[in-house]
Amino acid sequence: MTRLIGKSALITGSARGIGRGFAERFVDEGARVAIADINLEAAQETARALGPAAYPVHLDVTDQSSIDAAMATVERIAGKLDILINNAALFDASETVDITRESYEKLFAVNVSGSLFTLQAAAKQMIKQGHGGKIINMASQAGRRGEALVMVYCATKAAVISMTQSAGLDLIRHGINVNAIAPGVVDGEHWDHVDSMFAKLEGKPLGQKKAEVAAGVPAGRFAVPADLTGMAVFLASSEADYIVSQTYNVDGGQWMS
Repeated sequence: MTRLIGKSALITGSARGIGRGFAERFVDEGARVAIADINLEAAQETARALGPAAYPVHLDVTDQSSIDAAMATVERIAGKLDILINNAALFDASETVDITRESYEKLFAVNVSGSLFTLQAAAKQMIKQGHGGKIINMASQAGRRGEALVMVYCATKAAVISMTQSAGLDLIRHGINVNAIAPGVVDGEHWDHVDSMFAKLEGKPLGQKKAEVAAGVPAGRFAVPADLTGMAVFLASSEADYIVSQTYNVDGGQWMS
């Protein structure tokens, strides 16, 4: 598997979870991968585990100076940037009447502003290089519809889908393809956190919400990060050169569009 051989990728929030799954697969496909994460120690551990094709980069997507420094690090170490995956994100849940400005601003700062300005910095680098590139934003099925207790998160992911459309239409003239992946429910540390939040909000025992959600997936189970990596590799490869501004559902059949 060498569809990304010779390519340089930066994946935000890739020290663990879905981002780490992308990084592992991209290394397997021949890419040089920047493990970009706000937790530098965790990024260093992941990079060591993945071997010499991976290297750690500290990145706080809410801080423009951190974004710019991360891009400079990639250019210094890898010599170029071909692929960005905007994976870093935060989740929160609350009844509508209990939403706080702090939660709203924190989620939009990471999920929307963070994705936008990281995309912008990557696009500038790609335009300077003159060889195009691939940008993949992580949306969600939550961006396709509202959810009663997840208003702010849903709004941020809807914004990511819209941003993908606009950026894709603008940047394709530079040979930069911008697309997105909309996962459904992905098992792991993130969903353990989500389950605990719903347990408090809905008065359910730990694990019950997770079991209910899994039962509602047409494919019959939660996704795991490996279920998403094939789409990411495809969108990052030359096979997707004619795909622009699309958001692909990888959700076991939960949403059709």
